[in-house]
Amino acid sequence: MPDNHTVTIDAQQLIELCTKILTEVDVPAADALLVADSLVQADLWGHPSHGVLRLPWYVRRLQSGAMTTHSHVEVLNNLGAVLVLDGHDGIGQVLADHARKEAVTRAMMFGIGAVSVRNSNHFGTAMYYTRKAAEQGCVSILTTNASPALAPWGGKEKRIGTNPWSIAAPFGDSAAVVDIANTAVARGKIYQARQQNMPIPETWAITSEGAATTDPSEAINGVILPMAGHKGYAISFMMDVLSGVLTGSQHSTKVHGPYEPTPPGGVGHLFIALDVAAFRDPGDFDEALSALVRQVKTTPKAHNTEEIFYPGELEDRAHRKNSAHGISLPRKTWVELQELAIETGGSGRRKAKIF
Repeated sequence: MPDNHTVTIDAQQLIELCTKILTEVDVPAADALLVADSLVQADLWGHPSHGVLRLPWYVRRLQSGAMTTHSHVEVLNNLGAVLVLDGHDGIGQVLADHARKEAVTRAMMFGIGAVSVRNSNHFGTAMYYTRKAAEQGCVSILTTNASPALAPWGGKEKRIGTNPWSIAAPFGDSAAVVDIANTAVARGKIYQARQQNMPIPETWAITSEGAATTDPSEAINGVILPMAGHKGYAISFMMDVLSGVLTGSQHSTKVHGPYEPTPPGGVGHLFIALDVAAFRDPGDFDEALSALVRQVKTTPKAHNTEEIFYPGELEDRAHRKNSAHGISLPRKTWVELQELAIETGGSGRRKAKIF
């Protein structure tokens, strides 16, 4: 039976709990706060598949040594606008945010900054970083590869990752932003469905034998379907070129995700920042983007459509709502966090409102 019980918890309380758990497994305080904030922010945006659900997976990898607690970045090549980094199996969030800072710094100097990272790990939600760059006046692009989840078009064996990517542009006090995996659904949503003992649509995945399924466990053991058929497969392939082949990291079946506790991740990222001011007056840019948003939002609506949104608008609304009223987590996720806190010595059990 589906478990529809949820726990509502204040975002700051959740950040403090997750930060404490990470510091107890020897992650430096600043890095622990960054990871905790990235996960809770995903929940605030209404994307629990990339939220605190993932913290136990990260802790297992830290405990096994597959992911290092103290992230060290080595510069392999510095050509001004281009920077090549080796993350030496560090924490994905720490390495991705470092790449963001370096890319923006270079964009402010040269108009464009491109930073690659090899030997990294899962970094959470891609738009966590592209939105930050947008706040600094840059249009930004972030790509990453991931462990195998989908089959090449026409195949039935996992060979390519979901390989998500994000593009963000400054817009007022927020951003216009897209953050998508190249599969019919993000793999985390399937894990979330399993967490809640809920079926999934049969259009999301196939079993290892190539049959449609509504069972999230069979889907995890099987193959997630690409978005838009062969187009999703082709985009995911090219994102592996940018994130893995170009950066010098691992690619295809050699990449390992947060779901696996022991193997090194081998994940690669590419962060590109474009300084708006290098291309045109920022005020003119904002006016033009505002006009584009107006064109989109005033489009005559199809049947059963109440409102049209620009990319990133739904997340902004969810953030405001969840910041005010608390984040709803599946009860199982909350229990696992509590147990993890006790196991690591991070804290005792916390109280939260259960509905």
